[in-house]
Amino acid sequence: MIPEASYDVVIVGAGPAGSTSALYAAKNGASVLLLDKKREIGSPIQCAGFLPDASEVQALLHEARLPDTLKNYPDSCVLQRIDTQRIVTPNCNIKEFAVKGAVLDRRRYDQFLAEQATIAGAELMIKTRVTKIEGTTVETSGVFGKYKIKAKAIIGADGPNSLVAKLKGLALKPESRETSVALEYQIRNVDIDPSSLEMYFGKDFVPGGYAWIFPEGQDRANIGIGIRSGVAENGVSAKEYLHRFMRNHPLAGPKLKNCIIMNVIAGIIPVNGAPERTATENTLIVGDAAGHIFATNGGGIPPAMIAGKVAGETAAEFAAGKCRLEEYDRRWRAQFGSALETSVQARKLMDGIMKSDTLMNAAFKFISPEQMKVMQCGKLPGPVKLGLQALNRGKK
Repeated sequence: MIPEASYDVVIVGAGPAGSTSALYAAKNGASVLLLDKKREIGSPIQCAGFLPDASEVQALLHEARLPDTLKNYPDSCVLQRIDTQRIVTPNCNIKEFAVKGAVLDRRRYDQFLAEQATIAGAELMIKTRVTKIEGTTVETSGVFGKYKIKAKAIIGADGPNSLVAKLKGLALKPESRETSVALEYQIRNVDIDPSSLEMYFGKDFVPGGYAWIFPEGQDRANIGIGIRSGVAENGVSAKEYLHRFMRNHPLAGPKLKNCIIMNVIAGIIPVNGAPERTATENTLIVGDAAGHIFATNGGGIPPAMIAGKVAGETAAEFAAGKCRLEEYDRRWRAQFGSALETSVQARKLMDGIMKSDTLMNAAFKFISPEQMKVMQCGKLPGPVKLGLQALNRGKK
C-alpha cells in the first residue's frame, strides 16, 4: 500500500482505542490513515479480554455515549459468555454478583474493529512503525516502505509507552507514573465454571493486585496476575507469583493442577489515571496511552472505546474547522473522567490494606457484592470509602 501525502487524521495504533477513533473520524467525513506496527492486527494478545455487556457499562457510566462496536459485534469474536463474577478473599471466602459480558477472542475482535474502520473509509497500514513526528508530519518505516505523511490531527493510540504522548509532551511525569505488570497464560484442561469470572486476592500470591481465572470455553481459561513491583517481595518475579498461585492456592490450585499452557501473554497496565492534558493544538492521546483504564480492576476496553469515539468525532470536527482539538479533553472527561479519578482514589485506599491479609479480609467483609460491582467501573460508595479510610488509619 502507498499512502497519500496527507490526511485529515493520522492514528498511531490499531487496538480498540485507535480503531474506534478511526471509525468515528471516517464516519464524520475525515480522511483517515490508521497505522499499526504489528504484522497482524490483534496479535500478539495483550490482555485477558473480558468485555462487560454494553448495558452493564451504560448503567455504571450514565453520561457515556457508547460506540456501536461496543454494543454489537459478531458471535465469532466471543470465546465465552459470562453471567457471574466471583471475588475470592485471602481467607477463601467467596462473594459473587451477576454480571453480563463476554470473554473475547481479542485477535478476532481487534480485527473486526479495524475492519469496521476501513469499511467507513479509513485506510490501514500494518507492519508500519512511526519513527519520528515533527509538527504534524509523521515519518513511518515498515513493510510498505518509508514515508513522510502530513496530518491535520494526530491521534496517539499506541499503548502505555506511547511514543506520541512522549513526543508531544502529553505523557505522565515519571514520578506520577504507576503501572502494573500483567502476566497471563492461556491454558487448557482445567476444571472451571465456564460462565464465571474469578478474581483472587492475597499478599502471598498477588501483592497489590489480584489473580484471575477467565473462562474461554468448557475446559479453557485465561489465568493471570497483575502486580506492581513496588509492593512485590524483593527478588520474586511475576512468573514466580503466578506459578505459586497455580500450585499453592487452596481453591485455584486444584482447578489448575492438570492444566496445559498454550500461550504466554505479558503487558503493562497504567493504573494512575490520565495526565492533566490529553490533547494539544494538533495531537491527542487515547486508550492506554492516555491512562484510560479503571485502576480498581485494570479494565480498559470500554473506556478506551468510549474515548476513541470522542477522539474520532472531535478530530473530524477539528479537521473541518469546527472546533479546537483541545475540546477532546473536556468531552471525554465529561463522559467518564470522574469515574476514572475515583478508581485511582479507590486503588490508593486499597494499597495499604493489601499489604495485610487480615485487613483485606476485614475490608471484603463489609463491602457488599453490589458495592463490589459498582467499584469495578470507578464508583466508590460513601460507606465503603469511610470503611477503607478507617482500616488505613487503624494499621498505622
